[in-house]
Amino acid sequence: MPWLQVRLAISPEQAETWEDALLEVGAVSVTFMDAEDQPIFEPELNTTPLWNHTHLLALFEADTNPDQVLAHLRLLSNETLPEHSSEVIEDQDWERSWMDNFQPMRFGKRLWIVPSWHAAPEPDAVNLLLDPGLAFGTGTHPTTALCLEWLDGQDLAGRHVLDFGCGSGILAIAALLLGAEQAVGTDIDVQAIEASRDNAGRNGIADAKFPLYLPPDLPPVQADVVVANILAGPLVSLAPQLAGLVKTGGLLALSGILAEQGEEVAAAYADAFELDPIANREGWVRISGRRR
Repeated sequence: MPWLQVRLAISPEQAETWEDALLEVGAVSVTFMDAEDQPIFEPELNTTPLWNHTHLLALFEADTNPDQVLAHLRLLSNETLPEHSSEVIEDQDWERSWMDNFQPMRFGKRLWIVPSWHAAPEPDAVNLLLDPGLAFGTGTHPTTALCLEWLDGQDLAGRHVLDFGCGSGILAIAALLLGAEQAVGTDIDVQAIEASRDNAGRNGIADAKFPLYLPPDLPPVQADVVVANILAGPLVSLAPQLAGLVKTGGLLALSGILAEQGEEVAAAYADAFELDPIANREGWVRISGRRR
C-alpha cells in the first residue's frame, strides 16, 4: 500500500523534539538520513550521533492529510517548522530499493567503486569493493569523487602514500589498488581505523600494506603522495604539518573544501607547493600540487 512521507530538514539539536512530535501526531516510523555525505562511525553505547545536516523522514498511512500533520506539528512543538516537504510513495521492497540506489561508479579511466552485491562492470579494471553505510561516503559526494579521479590520474606504481584523515580508507585503498607500494592511514576516530581495516580486508589488502594509526601514534613519515579529504579549517591550520609529510617533489591533494574557501586553503600551501589549477565540482574544490 502507498504511504505519506513527511520530510523535515533538521540539525542534531532538533532531532529529539521533532522525532517525538512526529510520533505524537501518528507517524508509524521515523528515520534519520544523511542530507549530505558525512561519515558517522560506530557510536558509543547509549549515544545517537547525527549528521550536521539531517533529514527526518516520517511515514504515515496513505489517507493521512499532510496539511493536518504539519498544522498539528506546529501546535505541538510551538516552534516554526523546519524546511519540509511531503509526498505519497508507493510501497516496495525497501531493502532492495536501498541497494538499487548504489550502483558501481567509475572514477577517471581505471577505477571503479563496486558495492559487494554487484558484479564488476569491467572485471579487468581496478575494482574497489565497498558497501555504502555509516562509515563510507558513497563516492558520489564531490569531494570524494575529486580525490578518486585525481588518484586515478597519477602514476602510483611503487609510491608510498599517506591518507590523512582516512575515514573508511577509500582513498588509501584506491591508491594501493592503483599500484602504490604502501599506504599509511591516520584518523582521530578509532572507529574510522576499524572501518579502514575492515575495508582493506574486503579488498584483499594485507595489514603491512596499509598500516593504520591514531595521530599520536603516527611514526615519522615523508610520503611520495599525501591525500587529505577533511575540512578547510583544519587544512589551513595544519598546512605546515601536512607540507612536512610530503617529500621534495612529492604530490599533495586536498579536498573537503567549499569553492569559496579554495583561495584561502591554496594560499596556505602556495609557498611549499607548485599548485595546479583548482579543480571545482558542484561547489566543492580540490587543491593539488608538487612539493618544491
